[in-house]
Amino acid sequence: MNSTLKRRALPRPSTIVTTVLTFAILAIAAVAIVAPFLWIFRGAISASDAELYELPPSPFPTEATLENFGKVFEQVPYGRFILNSLVVAGSITAAQLITCSTAGYAFARLSFPGRGVAFALVIGSLMIPLQVTIVPLFLVMSKLGLTNTLWALILPGVFSAFGIFLLRQHFLSLPRELEEAARIDGAGHVRTFFQVILPLSGPALATLGILTFTYWWNDLLMPLVMIRDVENQTLPVGLVLLAGRFSTGSLGTIAAGITLAIIPVLVVFIVAQRWIVQSIASSGLKL
Repeated sequence: MNSTLKRRALPRPSTIVTTVLTFAILAIAAVAIVAPFLWIFRGAISASDAELYELPPSPFPTEATLENFGKVFEQVPYGRFILNSLVVAGSITAAQLITCSTAGYAFARLSFPGRGVAFALVIGSLMIPLQVTIVPLFLVMSKLGLTNTLWALILPGVFSAFGIFLLRQHFLSLPRELEEAARIDGAGHVRTFFQVILPLSGPALATLGILTFTYWWNDLLMPLVMIRDVENQTLPVGLVLLAGRFSTGSLGTIAAGITLAIIPVLVVFIVAQRWIVQSIASSGLKL
């Protein structure tokens, strides 16, 4: 009897093969994704650019050095670029958390005339690429006298159709009984939103914050169009200047600049990735 149960408990060969193939595919995909980052980091700490052209590439440099990181700050105002990017990405992220959460709650829970049409317009705006609106945005900022300032980058990003949609879907997944209980206790929409809905929306808000910060941290088009002075540029434009206008031909210096640009976003994503997975799994794909 016991031997029969043990034989039944053993996994089938097809299951074992499927598991092995799954892990093999995931391992190959992980190597393909991580390899470019490792190559960049290796170049950042390499004393010689010639090692970057070796085939097959070696995982570690022959002579490691941190001088390339110092050269980045010597060749361009890299600290200023980082500060500008932090101001722009941080301000837009904070603004979108406010505007998208309130608008998402209104579309999910409030009834008002034209709600369906307004939400359709919001969703429709997702299909309009930024390249189509960049010229009107520039003309508006020029009329307001905000070009060549960080405000020209911050103001257009205050609202996000994607963020409204994401948070609306999350709010729809929350049980209405919670709001009904708050309403019985005498709470209005504002109090319910701040004391009931927002405390339950940590994963969704964290997801929107991370995605928004990452997008505007890496944005290149808007600073190129809106900003003229080098001192007001953001980090992506700074990397272009490092590789072009102020380049000394050193790939190690360029790799060091890229490494410094990657580290903040990478740390934020590693710390908060579980919130992204939890939010998308629970509400982000629910229609």
